[in-house]
Amino acid sequence: MLKEVMLLFLAGNLNLMAGSWDGNYDPGGQSDDSLHFDRLHIEPIYDAFICPLTKQVMRDPVTLENGQTFEREAIEKWFRECRESRRRLVCPLTLRELRSTELNPSIALRNTIEEWKARNEAAQLDMARKSLSMGSPENDILQSLKFVQQLCLNNPSNKHVIRNAELIPSIVVMLKSSSRLVRSKALETLRIVVEDDSDNKEIMAEGDTVRMIVKFLSHDQSKEREEAVSLLHELSKSELLCEKIGSVNGAILILVGMASSNSENLLTVEKADKTLENLAKCENNVRQMAENGRLHPLLTLLLEGTPETKLSMAAFLGELVLNNDVKVFVARTAGSSLINLMKSTNMQSREAALKALNQISSDESSAKVLIEAGVLPPLVKDLFTVGSNHLPMRLKEVSATILANVVSSGYDFDTIPVGPDNQTLVSEEIIHNLLHLISNTGPAIECRLFQVLVGLTSSPTTVSNVVSAIKSSGATISLVQFIEAPQRDLRMASIKLLQNLSPYMGQELTGCLRGTSGQLGSLIRVILENIAITEEQAAAVGLLADLPERDVGLTRQILNEGEFELFISRVIRIRQGEMRGSRFMTPYLEGLVKVLARITFALSEESGSACALCREHNLASLFIDLLQANGLDNVQMVSATALENLSQESKNLTKLPELPTPGFCVSFFPCFSKPPVITGLCRVHRGMCSMKESFCLLEGHAVEKLVALLDHNNDQVIEASLAALSTLLDDGVDIEQGVQVLMDAEGIKPVFDVLLEKRTESLKRRAVWAVERLLRTDDIAYEVSGDPNIGLALVDAFQHGDYRTRQIAERALKHVDKIPNFSGIFANMG
Repeated sequence: MLKEVMLLFLAGNLNLMAGSWDGNYDPGGQSDDSLHFDRLHIEPIYDAFICPLTKQVMRDPVTLENGQTFEREAIEKWFRECRESRRRLVCPLTLRELRSTELNPSIALRNTIEEWKARNEAAQLDMARKSLSMGSPENDILQSLKFVQQLCLNNPSNKHVIRNAELIPSIVVMLKSSSRLVRSKALETLRIVVEDDSDNKEIMAEGDTVRMIVKFLSHDQSKEREEAVSLLHELSKSELLCEKIGSVNGAILILVGMASSNSENLLTVEKADKTLENLAKCENNVRQMAENGRLHPLLTLLLEGTPETKLSMAAFLGELVLNNDVKVFVARTAGSSLINLMKSTNMQSREAALKALNQISSDESSAKVLIEAGVLPPLVKDLFTVGSNHLPMRLKEVSATILANVVSSGYDFDTIPVGPDNQTLVSEEIIHNLLHLISNTGPAIECRLFQVLVGLTSSPTTVSNVVSAIKSSGATISLVQFIEAPQRDLRMASIKLLQNLSPYMGQELTGCLRGTSGQLGSLIRVILENIAITEEQAAAVGLLADLPERDVGLTRQILNEGEFELFISRVIRIRQGEMRGSRFMTPYLEGLVKVLARITFALSEESGSACALCREHNLASLFIDLLQANGLDNVQMVSATALENLSQESKNLTKLPELPTPGFCVSFFPCFSKPPVITGLCRVHRGMCSMKESFCLLEGHAVEKLVALLDHNNDQVIEASLAALSTLLDDGVDIEQGVQVLMDAEGIKPVFDVLLEKRTESLKRRAVWAVERLLRTDDIAYEVSGDPNIGLALVDAFQHGDYRTRQIAERALKHVDKIPNFSGIFANMG
């Protein structure tokens, strides 16, 4: 009968009763749980233990004046509701009015209930201990875990009971279960057991438990991941466990990934983020987070930590590999702090700051942030300071590297003061100091200082200042000597600087290279190194290509040393596909072609050796082939210019026919003679021509290719092509036949189109010259005279061109009767 009463009470209870497993009982019969209780001889619930109002076992029983006992909280609530509704104060069980609401604690009953609970909990704990083993049925394990959870939730002080009963290791074992439900419930139970209990957390730090929990972070089952990260969040509140979690390989990496994930649920992301915040209490963890892209904790310590911590974080930052976006973030967040640290009198702090700044300055955007934060003045001071508190040379190298990084950002450096007298980086004094350091330090720092000058000479706003300072310092010869440096990085930096200087100091550099010191040979050896095309090779050939093309002395020296043949071979190999796959291929090929074109500027001045080289290697054919290097504008432009030079020589190289000696009769009766008919002569040059021997454009079928380039989108290519075609209309050739050749190649209209498009002034001058030559042919002049656009373009050139262009435009306008030809009238009058 007592058991039936107990079950009726349980059936009406909406909350878990103390001592039950889950509170779900069937009022029609005994549940599995209650039968389980019976088998374990759990003491029954007595009526006196139950509050009539809550139908739950009482925790703080109190007695009314009529002897009825209730849960204190429940009866107080009853009285409050009676007062609020202005009802009589009655006993909720007997409904009789009470004279007093005094509540007398039932201490004896409370002690009895507590003893009863303790005995039942002890029995249930024993049951849980036996059920929490790998051989137990899944349902028994789940019920045991749920009991442990409820025991802790009902009364947090029970957590020490769980600990004393040594249940925590048993729950940990359940993490190895083959059942996902068991594993998930075990993680949840451990979180509840350790919540706000440092002693229980300390137990979790033992053995391999933390590593096992971390493994669940990478499980496919989201429920296990969620429970694992929630458990780790709770454990991370312990400093001891912070170190333990951080020591598990991959733990922080996974947590960082979860905290930034877009696929995890928001609660998991939040827990991962808060876990990382807790783990940041340990500096080793902060370092790991930084390595895995979570920089904020490290930067916080760098900004707010103790001097020792700031030093430690700055030193570690200097060792990190950062992507460009992160560099910008670091520069904005901690750039000023690092710059201040760099100014410290403590050499360790300065070293750590310099190495960190070196890391973050290598991106253009972050470098600009550092410039605005004031990094330049202390950098320059560190480089030039000697005596006490000066940087050792290894750190000056770092300073020079940072300076090279920020200079390559393209900032306007002629506006930023860096010296005590408001000098800028491009002030003569600063450049002189840099040149002095280049001549008096080791290869490593010399390389960085060269890179600084490369950056300054790469900007059109600062290059003229640097050129002026170099000229005034007399350092040109010293700079050229570094072409022979054995260190590849230093040699490349010096070559890149000289390449930047060559448009402004071409004659000086050429004079140095033509000397007997051997720098020209060293430069050419770099160009022709038999390895994959490198940045150094592209810079070296670019330097040689940019030197004055009409300097015959330099061309002669290259010619005498037999280097042109090697350049020709290298170009042919590239065109045949034998050298490929390098991102420096294009500038390398452009440089080679431009160096080769030098020979065509010396055809009339090299006693035939230049001409012989062009004939021997059929250079005209090679340049004609290069006209079709689509996408390589510079190659096409230089090739067209080279063909112009070669074609200019054609009229001098063509072989004029030898006429036969007239016979005896012819000498007395010339009226009976007929002029001999000679076939195979060039229409334009009136002699025996060939592409190889006389570089004739007609014989090389170059005219059509040059005409096609008149439609190019690059003005320089168009101008070079038009200049080459103009050699067919020049003095000394048959202009009428030259016009006919252009007509046959459908080149007349493209030439007029160039005039009409009004591009650059030099191209306009070239077009006016060619058009005037075309208009000497009456048929063309007649056809053009009706085109107002061409007339307008010629009038514009006549009115606004330079003196020479105006003269040519005037002649052209006369051809189309836009200006009267007074010379004919005056001749008739005479």
